[in-house]
Amino acid sequence: MKAGDLTTPALLADAAVLERNVATMSAARPGSTLRPHVKAFKCTSLANRLVEAGHLSFCCATVREMEGMAAAGLGNDLLLANEVVDAAAAVRLGALVAAGSARVTVAVDSSATIAAAVAGGVPEVLVDVDVGMPRCGCEPADAARLADEAQRAGLKVRGVMGYEGHVQHVVDADERAALAAVAMAVLAGAHAEVGGDVVSGGGTGTWDCNETVTELQAGSFVLMDGDYARLGLPFDEGLVLLTTAVSVRSGVHAALDGGLKAMAMDSGDPRLVDDYGGAASVLFCADEHTTVAGGPWKVGDRVGLRPAHIDPTMAKHEVLHLVDDATAGGDAEVVESWSIDLRGW
Repeated sequence: MKAGDLTTPALLADAAVLERNVATMSAARPGSTLRPHVKAFKCTSLANRLVEAGHLSFCCATVREMEGMAAAGLGNDLLLANEVVDAAAAVRLGALVAAGSARVTVAVDSSATIAAAVAGGVPEVLVDVDVGMPRCGCEPADAARLADEAQRAGLKVRGVMGYEGHVQHVVDADERAALAAVAMAVLAGAHAEVGGDVVSGGGTGTWDCNETVTELQAGSFVLMDGDYARLGLPFDEGLVLLTTAVSVRSGVHAALDGGLKAMAMDSGDPRLVDDYGGAASVLFCADEHTTVAGGPWKVGDRVGLRPAHIDPTMAKHEVLHLVDDATAGGDAEVVESWSIDLRGW
């Protein structure tokens, strides 16, 4: 089947790009030194490709991702890299442990999150440390106390985690590395007090400069996106939203049938796969449409867009179509179609 036979908007993944990106990352971060973050792609079929490359432990962002990975037989070592305080959610995690379908570790950064892990039957935790990004994580000086509290409550503290998310998209490589080193010095200090075998963190942007973590929590590298592509990393963009030109004013603009509901916009506008040598560009995106100008499009033409942010774009679709060449538009051959089966909470 050709991609042109798909109903648009349709999400395409370039099979060759995926394999190259996984090979590049696996060569640098083999085996358990990479804990792929499934929040980036939300697809157990893609996770299985990473298993084939030697990566048996995974990072998740939601309880649903944890459950889906376990149900797919991918529960060897799952880390929920987010805090849980909801009792029902904690019980769902504990049920995976009780069933023997997954090794479950959860991030904790407070007494409340420790209590939730205990109540839910989750036996293992990482102390989440704030390393400079104002999101989750405890004060670094509080890490040892929380670790002691968790151990007294009967939990195994495997180590620490900390995400230098504020560093990931810094364009200048030297600046990015310097800022990552500052953040990771904080995490290393906390680890020295907490102990344990695991220092978890990092991401696609710091894949080659984070020398502190024992396991890298990267996910976007598999297919990349427009925001990460600005950094000049050795990973290629393989994700394309295939759309159809549904309305054209010749010489003025064209309206494509994929907009805000089909791709994430938090990291900026998408880019055209073919911008006709720089002559064509995206004007703006609306709920159902993306308006483009500068190209010789006709009504019915298939037009490819490169999303700026992979994670939430994947979450908007039910299926990822693996193709032989994502830049070929409607002429691409569909190799496989994978369910994006880890969406939801």
